[in-house]
Amino acid sequence: MNSFFKDKVVWITGASSGIGEALASELKDSGAKLILSARRKEELIRVKDQLGKTDEDCLVLPFDLENYSFIESLPDQAILKFGKVDVLVNNGGISQRSLAHETTIRTYESILKVNFLGNIALTLALLPHFRKRREGYVISISSVAGKFGVPLRSGYSASKSALTGFYESIRAENKNVNLKVLLVYPGFIKTKISENAISGNGTKHGKMDQAIANGIEVEECAREILNAIASEKNEIVIAGLKERFGIFLHKYFPKLFAKFLTKASVT
Repeated sequence: MNSFFKDKVVWITGASSGIGEALASELKDSGAKLILSARRKEELIRVKDQLGKTDEDCLVLPFDLENYSFIESLPDQAILKFGKVDVLVNNGGISQRSLAHETTIRTYESILKVNFLGNIALTLALLPHFRKRREGYVISISSVAGKFGVPLRSGYSASKSALTGFYESIRAENKNVNLKVLLVYPGFIKTKISENAISGNGTKHGKMDQAIANGIEVEECAREILNAIASEKNEIVIAGLKERFGIFLHKYFPKLFAKFLTKASVT
């Protein structure tokens, strides 16, 4: 990571917990100015205070990804504060734990609004700024579950897969203005993602998956993401052997993968 982030303005969504909070923590002494976003303002203030940040080098900018129609005006507030945004990390999102036939269309709608439409709304709102400056970094936190459909996560997998199509298109369209796009595919990372996941009727799942509890430490995940940004990578998978094996099977042996997935433990 070295001095890559020094004097850069880094905007992180989902910054109140999990990977987003870990990213902010890893950037604490990097010399970067931070914009922290999530739904809960009080949790963002907690993160800011824990990092020892002041109003001079950190802006708390709460919003709800599901209400993405209000996102368009947010970049103006960020640019007014710091004069620019260099790096946007679209990390905010929500997971799912329910069978497709037990999931309401309203639940699918919520997942897609938060994970896809809210995500791309912020990118689209900030894209003119990046294009005018002819530089910028956009990072989208997808998931290994965005590489292929996973049981109990039909809506989640769909929303994360959609991010790949969108951001690979954005990368190609904006190569001439030096926009760097990184797609991140985490596997089982030790966060509260399964506890905060929603069930088929939209209520909170409220349980920790054993696979998540045994997953990669969130600090390690954050460091890998930041190193990938600094190295200007297009894609990074942060996962254990089981998830990587699944990606390999899916790509090269799809029929075998289909059998593997029916027996794999995904919680």
